[in-house]
Formats: sequence, structure tokens, C-alpha cells
Amino acid sequence: MARSRAFQKVNPISREETEATNKIDLLRCRAGLLTGKDGALVQMYLNGTGTLNQMARLAGVNEANVARRIHKLVRRLLDGQYITCLRSRDKFTQEQIEMARDYFVDGLPMKEIGQARNDVLRGEEYDEKNSAADDGNTNSH
Repeated sequence: MARSRAFQKVNPISREETEATNKIDLLRCRAGLLTGKDGALVQMYLNGTGTLNQMARLAGVNEANVARRIHKLVRRLLDGQYITCLRSRDKFTQEQIEMARDYFVDGLPMKEIGQARNDVLRGEEYDEKNSAADDGNTNSH
């Protein structure tokens, strides 16, 4: 007698396959944090809509560079340190959250983040000083 489908033995999913599926789902959720070229590369990678060669041509770089970039982005997204910062956002200022994003998601070096923040501050101070100086000095060469 033939067994009904309900009693047929089903191949169990291995633990490794389950973990891989969970990581892919997590990566899909966090991919929305990325913008620009990085976001497009990860979306193409996750959706399987292009080969590394096609992605490299679109990005205008070498295929190996695209592979390394995707690997770094995936590692950062799965790391979860930025998500931890977001969960504790009441402990941080908006500027600190932005700096955490620059570091943990975009992968910018701390030195570059600090310089960019200082340039913004210096630019604002510079504009205020120059506008005050320009009000009193109308000499032009």
C-alpha cells in the first residue's frame, strides 16, 4: 500500500542551511541601510541580477574590487554593531549616530570621519568670521 504524503519522510534541513538562510534574511533586511553604489551592488548580489563582471562594468572598476567590496559590505551588515547603536539611540546624540553609520556601515576610517566633522565645524566658523569681516571691509583687488 502506498503511504500518504503526510507520512512520507521529509529530508530535514541541515543546521548549516538554516543558519545560511537566516543570514541571508538578515542581510536582506539590513541592505536598506546602504545607499548609492554600495546599496545597488548588494541588492544586485542578493537578487542574483548580475554577475560580478556585469557589476564591475556598471561600477567602472575591476571585478576583484567589486567582489572585495561586496564581501566587506556583507560582513559589516551582518556584524550588527550599527544596529546595536540604533537600539540604544537614546544614549547617543544624532551626530554620534551619524558617525556610527559612517564607521560601521560605510566603513569610513575614524580619522576621515573626524576630519569631515571638523571641516564642517571650521566651515561654519569660517563663514561667520568672514561675513563679519566682509561687513567692515569692502576693499577688493
